[in-house]
Amino acid sequence: MSFIWFLIIGGVLGWLAGVILGKDIPGGVIGNIVAGIIGSWIGSTLLGNWGWKVSDFYVFPALIGAVVLIFIVSFILKAMRKAT
Repeated sequence: MSFIWFLIIGGVLGWLAGVILGKDIPGGVIGNIVAGIIGSWIGSTLLGNWGWKVSDFYVFPALIGAVVLIFIVSFILKAMRKAT
C-alpha cells in the first residue's frame, strides 16, 4: 500500500508543479509521477528535509524540486523544437 501512496503523491506533486509553471509535462500521468519523484529527490538533496511529510515525501522541498525539474525539461524541449 505504501508504494501506491508513493506513486499517488509523486503524481500529485508533479501535476501541481506543472500547474504552478503553467507547463504541460510530457508523458501525461506517467510524466507527472516521474517529475514528482525525481523532483522530490532533487528538492531533498538541495534543500534538505523539512516541512510536512506525506508518504516519504517532504512536501515543500519536493514541490520546489519538481518545479525546477519541469522548468529545466520544458526549457530543453523548447530549445530542441527551435533547433529543428
